[in-house]
Amino acid sequence: MFNPHPTVTTLPIDATQVCVVIDDALLDPQRLVDMAVKHRQAFELAAGNAYPGLELPMSDAASAHIADFFALHARRALGGRRTVRAHSRLSMVTLPPDELRPLQRVPHRDRLAVDPGQFVAASVLYLFRPEELGGTSFFVPKQPLPEIERLMKAWSGLSKDEFTRHLGAEPAYITRSNAFFERVLTVPARWNRMVAYDGGQFHCSHVERPALLSDDPARGRLTLNPFFVCTRRAA
Repeated sequence: MFNPHPTVTTLPIDATQVCVVIDDALLDPQRLVDMAVKHRQAFELAAGNAYPGLELPMSDAASAHIADFFALHARRALGGRRTVRAHSRLSMVTLPPDELRPLQRVPHRDRLAVDPGQFVAASVLYLFRPEELGGTSFFVPKQPLPEIERLMKAWSGLSKDEFTRHLGAEPAYITRSNAFFERVLTVPARWNRMVAYDGGQFHCSHVERPALLSDDPARGRLTLNPFFVCTRRAA
C-alpha cells in the first residue's frame, strides 16, 4: 500500500512546531480513490467534530498499516516516541461557505482524550489531482491561548449571521490571517502527498475555490485523514 521510499521534507510551522511533507506516499493512490467511488453512498456528514463535509471510516487493519508508515517517516520529527492508538477515515470537504458553522470558519485543533505525556498527531493525504482544490494551512493565535479558547467557546454558541457580524467578514473558509489568527504556513496540495503534524497546532483546509468542491470522490477534495495518539519523547 505505502511506498517504501517516499520523498520526505520537514517544514517549520513556528519556533517549536514542524510539519512533515511526504510525497509519493502510496504505491497506488488510485486504488483508494476507486474504493471511495465504490462506497460513495456510505460517506456521511461528520458527526461529533467540526469537519465541513463527508467521512467514511477506515478499518482498524488499514489504520494500523498507516500507523506503521507514520512511525517510520514522521513520528520522531513531531516529537513522538510510541504510537498508542490510531484511527483513520476518508474525507471530502463539501460544504459551501454559506453553510459553514462559526467554528468551521476559523482554524481548529484536533482534540482527542489523551493521558499526560501524550499528544495527538494528525495527517492528511491528498487523493485528488486538481491542486486548486487546496492544501492545508497552519496558524498561530494572536492572543493568549486561554483567551482564544474562551472566544471559541463563545463563537460556538453564535448563529451564522451573528458570527458574520462579529468577524466582520462574509462566510468563507479561512485562507489568510485575521484579527485572531496569523497564517504562518500553507502546504499546497499535490496528488499522493501526505502532510503530518501535531494536531494541537491550529490548522485548516485551505479552500480558496469552494465552487470546485464536490461530493463525488472522483472529482472532489478526497483525502485520507489518519490520527495517532503518541507518547512524547523526552526533551
